[in-house]
Amino acid sequence: MADFVNASPFGSVLTAMVTPFNADGGVDYGVAEKLADHLITHGSDGLVVCGTTGESPTLSWEEEHELFRVVKQTVGDRGSVIAGTGSNCTREAMEATQIAAKLGVDGSLQVVPYYNKPPQEGLLAHFEAIARCAPELPMMLYNIPGRTGQNLAPETVCRLAEVENIVAIKEATGSLEQASLIRAHTPEDFAIYAGDDVLTLPLLAVGGAGVVSVASHLVGDRLQAMVQNFAQGATAQALEIHLQLIPLFKILFCATNPIPVKTALGLQGWPVGAFRPPLCALSSGHTEQLQTVLRDLALLP
Repeated sequence: MADFVNASPFGSVLTAMVTPFNADGGVDYGVAEKLADHLITHGSDGLVVCGTTGESPTLSWEEEHELFRVVKQTVGDRGSVIAGTGSNCTREAMEATQIAAKLGVDGSLQVVPYYNKPPQEGLLAHFEAIARCAPELPMMLYNIPGRTGQNLAPETVCRLAEVENIVAIKEATGSLEQASLIRAHTPEDFAIYAGDDVLTLPLLAVGGAGVVSVASHLVGDRLQAMVQNFAQGATAQALEIHLQLIPLFKILFCATNPIPVKTALGLQGWPVGAFRPPLCALSSGHTEQLQTVLRDLALLP
């Protein structure tokens, strides 16, 4: 399975990076630089910027473009930067992707169009159009029907995998069956990433390349060790890490992502700020549970 683990040009452990805000609610680009550097030096092979974890629905395109620029400048050649340029408007996604390509990012993340629920042929045309508009930029599909209201069917993924610069998918359906069907009918170099931390190890077992992670903000080195242990055949050690981290994987989704992970970073002293409405603070009860898990994993004093 090591070949699959190393299949993607993006790396194995990708952090879906939060967006820091200052006291006035604006994007804090200085903290974003520091956080990006920290993540790359603590287990992340790459960063996904302005995805759902980055509160992209509340960011302006201008803010997103500046985040792409700042994070890529910070990371340089030490890791990949994948820009979240997806939209439920094909033309808008194309324009954003072309701008991201000019800013020098390493790839784009393209979410299934949300709310308008296009049929599979519409999804096929949508992603093909975006791929064609920036053919030099590798694309990662993002399938998360729990948020978009539409599933990107395995058959459609397989057709899209034939497009030269569509190289990966973030599979967040929670279905190992769907991931297995994609693996069975796509080239080996088409990378399948877990969209949920808890499914990273199971997905590796059916040919996955790694994870687009939330937990890696806090345990990036441990996740990288788990993936590399699996790749080297040390499955018992990989399983040990997976089981150790289960409580963290669970508590980080006790409320809508990214509320728990951003709260956890704040508890560690990272000045990532509050949330843009309509997201709101974590409840006191969940905050106490989060603190307990972080202490148990030696992530808080």
